[in-house]
Amino acid sequence: MRTIYLNGKYTPETEGKVSVFDRGFLFSDAVYEVVSVLDGKLVDFGGHVQRLARSLGEIGICGAPDADGWLTICRELVARNNLEEGMIYWQVTRGAPEDRDFIFPSTETPPTVLAFTQSRKLADNPLAQRGIRVITMPDLRWGRADIKTTQLLYASMMKNEAIARGADDAWMERNGWITEGSAQNAHIITHEGVLVTHPLNREILHGITRASVLPLVAQRIEERPFSISEAEQAAEAFVSSASGFVMPVVQINGHIIGDGKPGSATVQLRRAYIDWARRSAI
Repeated sequence: MRTIYLNGKYTPETEGKVSVFDRGFLFSDAVYEVVSVLDGKLVDFGGHVQRLARSLGEIGICGAPDADGWLTICRELVARNNLEEGMIYWQVTRGAPEDRDFIFPSTETPPTVLAFTQSRKLADNPLAQRGIRVITMPDLRWGRADIKTTQLLYASMMKNEAIARGADDAWMERNGWITEGSAQNAHIITHEGVLVTHPLNREILHGITRASVLPLVAQRIEERPFSISEAEQAAEAFVSSASGFVMPVVQINGHIIGDGKPGSATVQLRRAYIDWARRSAI
């Protein structure tokens, strides 16, 4: 049985309790992060803790642990759960006032702070060997995709729809332009050898893995929107995320990318990122 962290205490997962009036439950009034663990160490911890602080600041939640606090929590969870490889999820809600109300509670209401582990193969993920198939779907999320909130219903609906249609995941599009995946940043490599990735703005999450991957890229990089048709005709494609690292995409809307196998540049980039992650993890 896993040990989780909840509001200052380490407890068995079956004993964790949150109020029915918690705003994370009632309003999705919460933000979260996920940090990968390799060899029992935290990957890109600094980037994730900084993004969490930004998300909290953007929606005005106060009282969460600071960077040192999160580091202590994560290392304790790794030790208590004997986690060698997988993820640690952090979630912070605006807390549990005495009753339901659209108005934010006073700052005297403490936030609800949760962290838990998931054991999973990351470096040797079988999906990376075959690559994933994606379909495109309209991006119907709210306009602040740059804040990592727990409002994940549409992303969950998209992923389930993609699986029902024989794909592995979905890429979102607005007016014919790809924004990102359900829980990943989307990238293509053109036949001219240029890596194209959506620019950082409010339409996409500012990926921590994306930020660490791009300096490892050997190709020229263009940060610009790309269309569905450009993606379908790309030489290679991939997604980046904390849980998937660099994951090859081999099919988009039924169009085979390259020869239908993970592209050489993407495979090389995945290896480079995993090597970097192992060296830099803390």
